[in-house]
Amino acid sequence: MTTWPTATLWVMTTASLHITLITETFPPEINGVANTLGRLCDGLRARGHQVELVRPRQGTDQSRTSDDQLLLCRGWPLPGYPGLQWGQSSMHKLLRRWTRQRPDVLYIATEGPLGLSALRAARRLGISVVSGFHTNFQQYSNQYGMSLLSRVVTHYLRWFHNRSTLTLVPSASQRLELERRHFERLGMLSRGVDSQLFNPAKRDNALRESWGLGNDDIAVLHVGRLAQEKNLGMLKRCFDTLRDTYPQRRLQLIVVGDGPQRALLEHDLPQAIFCGTRRGEELARHYASGDLFLFPSLTETFGNVVLEAMASGLAVVAYDQAAATQHIRHGYNGVLAMPGDEEAFCDAANWLLEDREHLRRARLNARRHASHQGWPAIIEQFENQLRGVCGEPFAVPTLPYVR
Repeated sequence: MTTWPTATLWVMTTASLHITLITETFPPEINGVANTLGRLCDGLRARGHQVELVRPRQGTDQSRTSDDQLLLCRGWPLPGYPGLQWGQSSMHKLLRRWTRQRPDVLYIATEGPLGLSALRAARRLGISVVSGFHTNFQQYSNQYGMSLLSRVVTHYLRWFHNRSTLTLVPSASQRLELERRHFERLGMLSRGVDSQLFNPAKRDNALRESWGLGNDDIAVLHVGRLAQEKNLGMLKRCFDTLRDTYPQRRLQLIVVGDGPQRALLEHDLPQAIFCGTRRGEELARHYASGDLFLFPSLTETFGNVVLEAMASGLAVVAYDQAAATQHIRHGYNGVLAMPGDEEAFCDAANWLLEDREHLRRARLNARRHASHQGWPAIIEQFENQLRGVCGEPFAVPTLPYVR
């Protein structure tokens, strides 16, 4: 009789990683970068990874101390951006910490002084770095009339990201733009949306009544930071066009958010309703109580609010770039205009109100599409990208490219 070896059940497990995330913005701060990083951080921890967060001290951190999962550093206010700041930590402080407790991989989300110190420390210790291209700082420079500074910023950003093992960008259009500017080793990491939070079921008729609107009236919504680089002058032009084209319909412009341009916008749009900053369920209720969403920004790397509006069942009007290119099919679940073509942007919004069926179908299809864009798949992809660079050698710096 043959005696077989006792069968052993092997359970395939994947080792957890020690991941350090470096950022100059994080929840509860309100912006697309903070929202994305909060989701990624929570998602990685839920998948069993040890995540260390390095960020500037926020207003709510006055009595909080650093620990194994959190390193707080000094922050300096960012001019023109109340509530946002540059972080600063000496490279030697990071070297001492990471020599004692070595991460498997760093994810550097912002390229300011804190990110630069982290990059230098990681290179000194031979730790793999993934960087994230979250903000078009070089385009912001153009918006503020500083085109010369834009070239300097582009040069620095290219130098910074080309020293990481992998740079993640959120959209195909952003990847093409950076490749054209000689950024190297680019990967894609899109964004998700919480379609349970952002849901048409959150529509609130009492809120709409407070806006002076009935069931058949149109709430034209904008959500976002009220700043110059967001091209918010288009809100007035587009809304005025809608009112002139459809004088028989009751339309109301609703602006959710805050920022340095709020006072100017309130002056230019005296009939608009400004709701200020909203979070969580309150934000979801405002989204769902709208009908049409205007998103005129030309400087986004992605634009999380596009997916949030679509998940809430709104028909989005946007320029054909970043998240809009990726998620909107023109005339099916929203409408698009060529970037910078203001007349086409207004015409696209007009088309949605031309026929009630246009708006109804676009809203239904927007919700259907966005409900499949959840965060779990994005977090799994991010995990695989971080795992893929662990142990890889650093990129050898090339000579600076000068245009």
